Amino acid sequence: MTLLELAGLEVAYGGIKAVKGIDLAVEKGELVCLIGANGAGKTTTLKAICGMVPTHGGAVRYQDRDITGTPSYRLVERGLAMVPEGRGIFRQLTVAENLAMGAFVRNDREAVRHDLEVIFELFPRLAERRSQPGGTLSGGEQQMLAIGRAMMSRPKLLLLDEPSMGLAPLLVQKIFETVRKISAEGVTILLIEQNARLALEIANRAYVMETGTITLSGPAAELLADPKVREAYLGEMA
Repeated sequence: MTLLELAGLEVAYGGIKAVKGIDLAVEKGELVCLIGANGAGKTTTLKAICGMVPTHGGAVRYQDRDITGTPSYRLVERGLAMVPEGRGIFRQLTVAENLAMGAFVRNDREAVRHDLEVIFELFPRLAERRSQPGGTLSGGEQQMLAIGRAMMSRPKLLLLDEPSMGLAPLLVQKIFETVRKISAEGVTILLIEQNARLALEIANRAYVMETGTITLSGPAAELLADPKVREAYLGEMA
């Protein structure tokens, strides 16, 4: 079952096309990554999916419905959650309050309490800091909090925008282990990531984006072994 489909998606800022008619699909249960250099249009693509920027053409379909331009809060209600680049946590709210905000669309209080403990098991550091303001956490802890907050909405599709950005190598490994674990539990994931090697190592399929267009796609393992990809994105000579 195709959970998310982009058909000829175009996004323009003024007269400049940032996304130039791309096609992309994510099947239910998959972990799909979108890699590319900074400025390729990856984040703009995610924002267009979430209704955060207007589209110039094409369509976004989710669960076989056209959601092009649907407000973000409506998409959360339908099971689509995004962890934005830069984390976007509520800095003055505590860790526990940030996580509670992730469940704002839910009314099942007992299940919300259960899910909160699940997040604390997934991220023990957050459990230790549950009463601290989000703004006092380290960068890695804030990333954990942003992922945990999104998971509190019980998403069917999780969009991750550069989760490793600005993190120390050990924390990057921890974040990717967590993404792999979330995927293994059945959550469908679309991952945008500049660390192409790590993204390709955990993904089922992958797309390569350059200056607003999709230039390559296929099984992640095949792209990881592709000499052109290795030279352009992994820093290895072909």
